[in-house]
Amino acid sequence: MRKLIEYDHLSIDGRHSGDDWWAAQMKVPSHDNHIAYQLRLLESAAGLVLGRVTYENFAGTWPDMTGDLADKVNSLPKHVASTTLTETTWNAEVLGGDAVDAVARLKESGDGTLVKYGNGPFSRALAEAGLLDELHLGISPFVAGSGESLLSGISPTAMDLVGVTEIGNGAVVLAYALNR
Repeated sequence: MRKLIEYDHLSIDGRHSGDDWWAAQMKVPSHDNHIAYQLRLLESAAGLVLGRVTYENFAGTWPDMTGDLADKVNSLPKHVASTTLTETTWNAEVLGGDAVDAVARLKESGDGTLVKYGNGPFSRALAEAGLLDELHLGISPFVAGSGESLLSGISPTAMDLVGVTEIGNGAVVLAYALNR
């Protein structure tokens, strides 16, 4: 059975989106350790799981990128949750029927991991359904001050810390396993 890992990038006040988030994020320089971390995360990946908005954003940028991380991301199959997409590119397929049920079937269909990028209602639905095995939170050293909180509205969920990785420039990744 495959493990489903979600990776999210947050400010230290737990925000992941909004104009203030992007403006503050742009002030934090990137570090090579972040790329190394992402390569380790994707090492055993059998595919990516993405919502429609994340898929469209990624498909608009990743195919033009180069380097080891781009090679890995571009080569992996993408499984996209959407009720509106009818066609995909970039080695992707739209998950048929109920997206949560489709992810459950993907998890049962082989070995390795599925890595989910992006957040929002689809992430919350996967967590609520008990399909999310690990949540990796990349925390950058800035306060957004506003924007959406990552898991607003989710039922109380206990998690166990399974890893802490310093990725440079004051950023860390906290990895949690959902305690079931």
